[in-house]
Amino acid sequence: MDLVTRKAEARKAAFARRKVAFDAASPAQSAHLSEILAGYRGVALAGYMPIRSEITPLPAMAEAAAHGPVGVPVIQAAGQPLEFSRWEPDGALRDGPFGAQVPVVDDYFEPEIVIVPLVAFDRHGGRLGYGGGFYDRTLERLRARRATLAIGFAFDAQEADDLPLEPTDQPLDMMVTERRILEFQR
Repeated sequence: MDLVTRKAEARKAAFARRKVAFDAASPAQSAHLSEILAGYRGVALAGYMPIRSEITPLPAMAEAAAHGPVGVPVIQAAGQPLEFSRWEPDGALRDGPFGAQVPVVDDYFEPEIVIVPLVAFDRHGGRLGYGGGFYDRTLERLRARRATLAIGFAFDAQEADDLPLEPTDQPLDMMVTERRILEFQR
């Protein structure tokens, strides 16, 4: 089976597991993420606006925004890295690409911490995304400039044993779920 087919099958299985976890999720699903981010108060970070059945980082992002800049990704074009626009918990939003909300006014900055959404992850820091390569290109660019902490955030049910990864896939430094925190050595 070729890599494209393996990735499609892995995504399909992970989406199904994620939907079940999403339907059973508690309001405290971002508690571990808040705990981690508290140790980085004031450090520029980027979260994301959840779409579909993604776990929500919004409570943790709101707490972090009281201490420093928080941004959300804005897609510039296919094949390009993401840019991150400053986000405020009650700030005005508009529809962005793929149904994610983005700030009405673009105020771009470079984060030092990126909370990364995903479809599936493994216990070694591997991540399977949606297939556009946006986060891989973005993390590669940010890491070439300075140390950038990539924190995956997903439901525990999204863990997989054998992800079909490529050399261009950027590894996670940490994985946070509603149940646990995993740190990866690089």
